[in-house]
Amino acid sequence: MKKRTLITAVQYVIFLGLGIFIIYRMFDQMSPQDKADMMHSIKQTRLWVLAPVLVLGFFSHFFRALRWKLLLKPLHIHPRTTNITLAVLLGYLVNLLLPRMGEVAKCTVLARYEHVPADKMVGTIVAERAFDVVCLILVTILAFVLQASVIGEYAANMFAQLASKKTLFFGVLTAIGFIILFLIFLVRRDKHSRIGQFILGMRDGIAAIFKLKERREFLVYTVCIWLLYWSQVVIGFWAMPGTDELSLLAALVVLIFGSIGMIVTPGGLGAYPALIAQILVFYNIDDADGKAFGWVSWLAQTGIVLILGIGSLILLPIYNRSNEHHHHAQDRVDTE
Repeated sequence: MKKRTLITAVQYVIFLGLGIFIIYRMFDQMSPQDKADMMHSIKQTRLWVLAPVLVLGFFSHFFRALRWKLLLKPLHIHPRTTNITLAVLLGYLVNLLLPRMGEVAKCTVLARYEHVPADKMVGTIVAERAFDVVCLILVTILAFVLQASVIGEYAANMFAQLASKKTLFFGVLTAIGFIILFLIFLVRRDKHSRIGQFILGMRDGIAAIFKLKERREFLVYTVCIWLLYWSQVVIGFWAMPGTDELSLLAALVVLIFGSIGMIVTPGGLGAYPALIAQILVFYNIDDADGKAFGWVSWLAQTGIVLILGIGSLILLPIYNRSNEHHHHAQDRVDTE
């Protein structure tokens, strides 16, 4: 347990350090006039236009919770919608502080309040994240095709750089192969051990996505999630004078690069605004306006996670306490 905590801490320090370095580089390369122009652009933000983003952000997480609930059905886990939604919101809050730990946190919270096994749920998280990666790749390809005239050269250079790193790519594939073989060895050695049961639980969770009867609902929820993400970027454009004339397709491209930024550093710190500012240059957006939009967008999304996450942290014990009292009262009535 201590070893895992140490590894998590080291990972967090590394990625947090990367985010801080990106911010330092961004501001170090800006002249005093550039900084003044960026702050002027930020101050022009129409905050009232951004208000719907909080509602859209909530519903994107709500549909994610409903989608996760579908994955839990084949495992005979049927959590209440309120609990699974609050658990998802809390998971995003934890991810701001400890990257990747939010997935563990929401499984732990749901297991506690719904009295269900956490290990099987972890497997569904792995399946869900793998599906999200596939969706991101498909949306990226779609955006690059539709916006080839704007970012075609940039995309070609990026893919060329990735293709040049074949050794790293095959090295990662080899490492993943060894990890899978090692996990199979551990399960066959003692499948009743704690590690064995955990791995089998993950296997069952991943298999759940192939056993889904409600595949249409799963896809509908997925489309809703991405449409809501996209809508938030569009509203962000409308909120700032420097970006309010950008198109829906430009918003799709920004969504992709913003998603990558969220993966690179904790909560997208530094990487999110830097990547967005870089891509907005191709849409003839002034550098100061691009950076301003990146920071305003990042702050808005981080604010949503904080508000909804802290709210869920407060509501979870209250909701479940009142629920338990209701069940106890009902039990007393039934026995009388």
